[in-house]
Amino acid sequence: MSDSKRSVRSLIALVFLCCAGGLIFPGAAPAEPSTLKLATLAPKGSLYHRVLQDVGEAFRASRGGSAKATVYPDGVQGTEADMVRRMRIGQLDGALLTVVGLNEIDPTVSGLQFMPMMFQNWEEVDYVREKLRSSLEESLAQKGFVVLFWGDAGWVHFFSKQALTQPEQFKRAKIFAWSGDNKQIGLMKSLGYQPVGLPISDIVPALETGMVDVVPVVPIWALVGQFDRTARHMLPIRWVPITGAAILRKATYDALGPTARDAIALAARKAGDQLRAHRVRQDEESITAMKSRGLEIAVVTPEIAKAWQGLAEQAWPHVRGTMVPADIFDRVKALLSDYRATRK
Repeated sequence: MSDSKRSVRSLIALVFLCCAGGLIFPGAAPAEPSTLKLATLAPKGSLYHRVLQDVGEAFRASRGGSAKATVYPDGVQGTEADMVRRMRIGQLDGALLTVVGLNEIDPTVSGLQFMPMMFQNWEEVDYVREKLRSSLEESLAQKGFVVLFWGDAGWVHFFSKQALTQPEQFKRAKIFAWSGDNKQIGLMKSLGYQPVGLPISDIVPALETGMVDVVPVVPIWALVGQFDRTARHMLPIRWVPITGAAILRKATYDALGPTARDAIALAARKAGDQLRAHRVRQDEESITAMKSRGLEIAVVTPEIAKAWQGLAEQAWPHVRGTMVPADIFDRVKALLSDYRATRK
């Protein structure tokens, strides 16, 4: 065989070995990341933004050198669905998401938020979440995401341009709904309401132009977004808790060294504790601040509370199996029944 033919065959063999890679040689471990990009809808300077910054700083300090951590607040990376898509393609490493965003990854989390007036207080939310936590985190891990910590943003109340108290009155109003949440929008329509799907960033102009009249939202978001300057009436009905978690792409997490993982885990534990400790005070302080600039709070009489509970229970059969998987719905309801029985 000529030397030229031997050279060609050797080159082909080398190319084959390089392409086969992992079939012949162990695959090289991915390099530990030197940057971390995190995002959230939460406003800049809010507690949610700050705890995410603490996680980023823990990563940066553990890596040293030129390591960087960037946190994008205010929804500058888009909606929560956008953030999930960006994580999947590697443009973001992690995000602090509500159940709305987590539901884009796995629907098992929906039982923590999408069941109107199922939870009565934070103790019930904590109890159910702790009972479900290992299975929820396992489900998210199977989809490629690691939970750093869980947290809560407050109870959804109704902010409206006119004083409204009864569920029937709200049927005449145009009500904000999360953009892209077609199941929620469909449920509202089936119950006789008029939902308008919008990004959170569009709420203020929508209120000002009359595109929407009512915004169901937690007080801190109403305060920071200044929704109360147009929607000057609040009905303090604990419709649903807004809860969620900070997550990392499993690919990013797996590439971290032990030092970085430990540093992030410590910051994450502190973050979860901070959010849980602050959630009640945050609602109270936000409402007080809005009252000082003119927000009017409706009195919820037993009759009003009964009417809203009736609406919620009317919605539950529509929620079960659509917005919340039937097995999760039933599990949450059973856990709450057990918890309440021990408190009697």
